[in-house]
Amino acid sequence: MSTTGNQEIADIKQEVSDIEQTTAQVVQENPDKLKDINAVLAFLYKEFSICFKEKEGIKPLKVGIFKDIAQRIEDNENVSKTQIRQALRKYTSHWRYLEAVSKVEFRIDLDGNDCEKVEQEHIDHAVKALEESRAKFAKRKKQQRPRTDGAKKPFKQASRNKSGDKGTKPTPAKPKNENAPRRSGKIVALTAEQIKLDAKVKVKLGQTLVNGTITEINKDDIHVVIVTGMLVKTKAESLFTI
Repeated sequence: MSTTGNQEIADIKQEVSDIEQTTAQVVQENPDKLKDINAVLAFLYKEFSICFKEKEGIKPLKVGIFKDIAQRIEDNENVSKTQIRQALRKYTSHWRYLEAVSKVEFRIDLDGNDCEKVEQEHIDHAVKALEESRAKFAKRKKQQRPRTDGAKKPFKQASRNKSGDKGTKPTPAKPKNENAPRRSGKIVALTAEQIKLDAKVKVKLGQTLVNGTITEINKDDIHVVIVTGMLVKTKAESLFTI
């Protein structure tokens, strides 16, 4: 093969290498993309400052506000719709937001305009969710509280008695969950006949079941407005009877 032919092959290989490097740079993940939910919340606070508040001035959000946000950020490559959904769930579960749902009469859109009235069902859910969340927080705080020296001594004394009194059997400790409340009733999945518009359902969000109402059915996708006012898209297998 001539020197010219070898040079042409070398040039082609170099061009292929350049193309591969360029492609790798293009498909590389956007380094500016938001990494976690808190960063997405900070984005919402800044981008829609009239609607989303971090502390003071929080108001209930318009039902279906996710669609409005999705339209506004359609060309933004730094945040995904999935991240927005996750951030909305966290925002609407905050204590301040739940308090707002129970006290503020109207919901607002992205521009801060009053929309529909907050329904009584949503108010009741917010009050209940707030009470349960605060109770769980108090319980965790109590469990994490360090024991005092006085509380440790009986345990040590019991250990000494156990080794000294060989003929006496220690009283077995009661299971911690002996007095824990038990769930009543069974969770029943919806049948195909029960999946219809305006049906009252329970929708599974993570490990939690939340009351909601079916607002749209699009083949396998089912849209449900949950009691916080947020619109979620789910599948039939995630819906249960109330």
